[in-house]
Amino acid sequence: MNEITQLAAELGRRLQVLNAHVTTAESCTGGGIAEAITRIPGSSAWFEAGYVTYSNRQKTRQLNVPEGLFNKVGAVSQEVVEAMVRGAQEKSLARFAVAVSGVAGPDGGSPEKPVGTVWLAFGVGEAVTAQREHFSGNRDEVRRQTVKAALEGLLRRAALEIENQG
Repeated sequence: MNEITQLAAELGRRLQVLNAHVTTAESCTGGGIAEAITRIPGSSAWFEAGYVTYSNRQKTRQLNVPEGLFNKVGAVSQEVVEAMVRGAQEKSLARFAVAVSGVAGPDGGSPEKPVGTVWLAFGVGEAVTAQREHFSGNRDEVRRQTVKAALEGLLRRAALEIENQG
């Protein structure tokens, strides 16, 4: 079992302890996080929905990301992934959510947002947090590192929820 599959399986175990569901809102990973999760037998018990919103138009249509954000801060931004994660939670009713938007390459980067720049946002109930990462490597490597970081972030948050339940 590869590392990403192991992370997804552990996420499932933790979410089942919490009797919670997860949703994904993906741009640069093109559904890779949802695919990793649904590799796990029985994931329908804890995976609610996956949104692959590659275009800005679909981020707005499917996840209610305000159109004006794209001109103001760009699709690869804290504000956009936070709006994506909130939209995914609202649409799916899942307690846990992750959203990702980034520049996987090989082109599309800029001095401010070079290839490998990825924003991730995590939602747990009402709480939303975001982090910026810069991954190295080719397109596939950036995407794989993003999937791994998304699953690790969800795992950390699920572990904290379990701890808080005592």
